[in-house]
Amino acid sequence: MADRMVLTGARVVLPAGVAENGRVIVDGTRIAAHAPDDTPSTDLSGHWLVPGFVDMHNHGGGGASFTSGTADDVLTGVRTHHRHGTTTLVASTVTGDMDFLTHRAGFLSELVEQGDLAGIHFEGPFISPCRKGAHSEELLRDPDPAEVRKLLDAARGTAKMVTLATELPGGIESVRLLAEHGVIAAIGHTDATYEQTIEAIDAGATVATHLFNAMPVLAHRAPGPVAALLEDERITVELINDGTHLHPAALELAFHRAGPGRVAFITDAMDAAGFGDGVYHLGPLEVEVKEGVARLVEGGSIAGSTLTLDTAFRRAATVDRLPVEDIVRAVSANPARLLGVYDRVGSLEPGKDADLVVLDADFALKGVMRKGAWVVEPGVS
Repeated sequence: MADRMVLTGARVVLPAGVAENGRVIVDGTRIAAHAPDDTPSTDLSGHWLVPGFVDMHNHGGGGASFTSGTADDVLTGVRTHHRHGTTTLVASTVTGDMDFLTHRAGFLSELVEQGDLAGIHFEGPFISPCRKGAHSEELLRDPDPAEVRKLLDAARGTAKMVTLATELPGGIESVRLLAEHGVIAAIGHTDATYEQTIEAIDAGATVATHLFNAMPVLAHRAPGPVAALLEDERITVELINDGTHLHPAALELAFHRAGPGRVAFITDAMDAAGFGDGVYHLGPLEVEVKEGVARLVEGGSIAGSTLTLDTAFRRAATVDRLPVEDIVRAVSANPARLLGVYDRVGSLEPGKDADLVVLDADFALKGVMRKGAWVVEPGVS
């Protein structure tokens, strides 16, 4: 752990905008407002300095699964994403039977309590068989509020989000239950109509799980959930910016219709993220990864991603040509606010955790700091 240092010379992205030739003071694990004159400094001229990334939808990485791995496996996945700039991470599960999921919730909650994870996201089993994607159909079930409550209880206050097909029986009641307990109700893997989606938003849903993916397409006479989710100011839309899940035009449509304050870039990463091609498992289903694209062996559906958020950031800057300040909101500030941790992470402000990422002029990752310690040394003087 660094005791105290000053990072100077970089283009620093702050909530108010970009500070040219800026400086960030690190004191122990936190960002500080002041430092003595003799504090050691690191010159980051020619680089960008941005807040550590916050991923609210992630199933694993480094060859390890958050759904089925041991504690060491989960930590391997977490550390893999740390090295790619994600300093705050929610562990997402996939569909399983209720006994398994409640047991898994208790297991993952211990890692949340230790500070290794920022919470748990349950993606499934309360999703539509019509839009199941890489989820086992025989394990799907309607969102019975009693069973939703069972998962929340098993997570011991660490559940951050539950993805639901809110048009299913019990869906609206489950949204209300989640809202009452301060847990994000996310609409996803859904076959809902436009009107049904509005009903769910009015009941308290606030997130669109990987918008466009695993939901009906936007059509001119049947706008479906996409239109309802994009137009409502209460909804933040998740986007997987890997060049596979979304065409650039779809991402541009979503980003500019929702606005930079309502977009959260996610990875939806599975085991292969940061690890490589091969055969993996996502829950009980077999997945083959070829050239970085994960698909079910049976049926060929896209099965999560191998994305890391540094790649999503760089693509947003160089391919999508989004303003850097808007990208930072999508990878850091917006998800931090949704998760209720913006008081600690998500921006470079005094008093917050010293979580930050160093990028070069071409937006390639060059350094990562988490709580004042370099995870990836920037290699500059």
